[in-house]
Amino acid sequence: MAGDQTPQMNPYLSFKGDCEAAFRFYERYLGGQLGTLFRYGGTPLADQVPADWSDKIMHGSVRVGDQVIMGGDVAADLYQEPQGFAMSLYIKSTSDAERIFQDLASGGRIVMPLEKSFWAARFGMLVDRFGIPWLINCEGDQPTEG
Repeated sequence: MAGDQTPQMNPYLSFKGDCEAAFRFYERYLGGQLGTLFRYGGTPLADQVPADWSDKIMHGSVRVGDQVIMGGDVAADLYQEPQGFAMSLYIKSTSDAERIFQDLASGGRIVMPLEKSFWAARFGMLVDRFGIPWLINCEGDQPTEG
């Protein structure tokens, strides 16, 4: 495809009612920029979600670096827990990798601790408090030990 016709790919995450909290969390801890949040209230989809969901997110986004993460809240009867993928972050600084790993893991679950690996200064896996799986890779900004 020609340069300006190349499609852009963005992850689209489903949440069980906490999309806004997740995107604000990513904005804060990943240095992101919150995009427009479209709420269910007043839209043709308002009658397809619980009555108390008018303030929940039908569609929203948060920009992290050059990437845009999109997502929305999905009613309980349609929500499926994320599986078969992970959001992957490549971080240059080991101190940033350690901080971001701990921030994302707070209230979530560490799958593999952030440690030195044969391919990276640091690598770790976690599921954040919103149920989203993450891989953290750090190339390192200096020689590391251990």
